[in-house]
Amino acid sequence: MKTSELRIVIIGGGIGGASAVLALKSRGIRADVYEQAPVLGEVGAGIGIRPPTVNCFKKWGIYEDIERVTSRSDHMEIIAGDDQVFIKEAWPVLTDDTSEAYARLIHRADLLDTLISHIPEDQLHLDHRLTEVIDHGDYAEVKFANGKTIEADLVIAADGIRSPIRDQVLDKQEPVYSGYLAHRALISTEAALGMASQDNILRIYVDGDSSVYLMPLEGRDQVSVDVTVPGKFAWRPEITKEELMESIKGFGPTIQKIVNRIDMKNIVTRPLCDLEPMTKWSTKCVTLIGDAAHAMLHNQGQGANMAIQDGEVLAEAIVEAETIAEALQVYEEKRKPITKLYQDLSRLFPTDKAETAFPEKAHF
Repeated sequence: MKTSELRIVIIGGGIGGASAVLALKSRGIRADVYEQAPVLGEVGAGIGIRPPTVNCFKKWGIYEDIERVTSRSDHMEIIAGDDQVFIKEAWPVLTDDTSEAYARLIHRADLLDTLISHIPEDQLHLDHRLTEVIDHGDYAEVKFANGKTIEADLVIAADGIRSPIRDQVLDKQEPVYSGYLAHRALISTEAALGMASQDNILRIYVDGDSSVYLMPLEGRDQVSVDVTVPGKFAWRPEITKEELMESIKGFGPTIQKIVNRIDMKNIVTRPLCDLEPMTKWSTKCVTLIGDAAHAMLHNQGQGANMAIQDGEVLAEAIVEAETIAEALQVYEEKRKPITKLYQDLSRLFPTDKAETAFPEKAHF
């Protein structure tokens, strides 16, 4: 297979799509990414980049830029009330190097900005809303709302949990609501009232099954706040300050004060949804990556990591295989076990009865 002649199209310019572009670029393979938004942006919480993901960045030659906007974290804490630390635990080792028990903390927007900065301008196409993908077996036809139509040897769907490509080409999958809403915001380190000092420890405060995440973002002098509590489903939930405060009434006074001081216009509320593990991600010329293939809840912090690693494994499979169809089969075989594991683990919410901060340690 002459990889230099492949026509590869990626739909979705988020973390998964951008990662796939860079994984292919590092091997001399061009891929064009098409994003429906006129301007790229990323909302959400801070995330912990794990060592297998860091190793991807090193392979792609972008690690130094990632390092500049991240900070190393060696521990995570789970805390009851305001001050009862009942778990302080080192991050698990997920590679063959036992010294790699860490995460690098970053906000999603900084991660995406860094990835996008390494994509050549002529390979990034904004304001392209996909309307249809036609799978012809050995190639696919992609149509956009602006009238543009392109043909591709491979279409990579990085278009999220409600992927239209997945629903058109493979099986329609309905997102599964967890019963929880996540209320997310960025605050200054000072506004965290000493509860998230610059020691780079992710702290999860718990009250029963509800939790408040405080992740320090050292380079920004900010803290990512995530309030995860039960709530009624809506794709764009609307909540008042009174309702938010009622949902955390069992937490300690300092946590309540931190949340109460956040301006509601700075809080983004989303339902926490995932997908049931899928039996098929690909046809002979279309495949899914990231949330389109294996959306998971945020509890193990692995959603973005899995999407990034998908891009690396897919690119490697394309280089080594004789055909695109063979590459996609190899990609699925390698990625399905680990993503299913984390889909299952991500449904374990932190509680005040937890015995470990990292249930994944039992599997590595």
